[in-house]
This record gives sequence, structure tokens and C-alpha cells, in this order.
Amino acid sequence: MLSNTCKYGLRAVLYLSVFSSEKRKIGIKEISEKLHIPSPFLGKILQSLARQKILHSTKGPKGGFYLARLPEEITLMDIVIIIDGADIFDTCLLRACKCSDREPCGIHDNITSLRGELKNFFINQTIGDLAAEFKGDSDRIRI
Repeated sequence: MLSNTCKYGLRAVLYLSVFSSEKRKIGIKEISEKLHIPSPFLGKILQSLARQKILHSTKGPKGGFYLARLPEEITLMDIVIIIDGADIFDTCLLRACKCSDREPCGIHDNITSLRGELKNFFINQTIGDLAAEFKGDSDRIRI
């Protein structure tokens, strides 16, 4: 459902929420190694999140990334919209299908309520909520 890019972005932001701060910036190399995400790919994701004010980025020997907002202020939906867009919550699961509420495909009615529940979850779940479960355990963030 979510692209790998989006999954990587969510995991990286979660990692940063647990292990970084304004005083402890984390470089791409560390995040890449800990989360097993290719460095160049991760760099593009993190820069995109920095442009959208989810992360701060600083250059130089003591540079790296850290959250631009409190983890409790960043919803999963914020990240999903930046990386994948809202289409996954608004279009047919089959994507190639041109169905609508007026002309539904065979699975449209069954999936509509599930899509709404999923959308509400992403809107209401914050990085802070998830970070509380992963504090100090980067191995679980890789999953």
C-alpha cells in the first residue's frame, strides 16, 4: 500500500525521533546503516522531508538531521502526503480502475470503509506515539 520510499521515510523519522536532538544530529550514514536503507536513496528522502519542515538539516562535520517539530506534532499522514501523496486514501485499490461511488468496481464498497479507517489511523497516529514503543531499540525500527 505504501511505497518503499514512504516506508523508509517513516522509519527514518521514527529513528530520528528516538535518537536525535538539536544537540545530537544524525548523519545519513548512521541512519542508512542502522535501518539498512541505501544511502543515496535515503538522502533524497531526508532532503524532501527537510524541505517540508519535518526535519532540520545541517551541513559540516557536526551536521546531520534532527526533527524540526516535536514528535507529537508529526502525524504519519504528514509524512505519507509528502512522499506518496493522498491518493492511496482516495483512489481505488486497483488504481487502474476508474471507479467512483456512482460507478463502483467489484471491491469498491468493501474497501471504502477500510480506506477511511486507515486514513483516520494515519491522521491520528503521531511519530511520538510510535517513538514511545521504540525508545532505545533501533533493531525494532528496522522491522
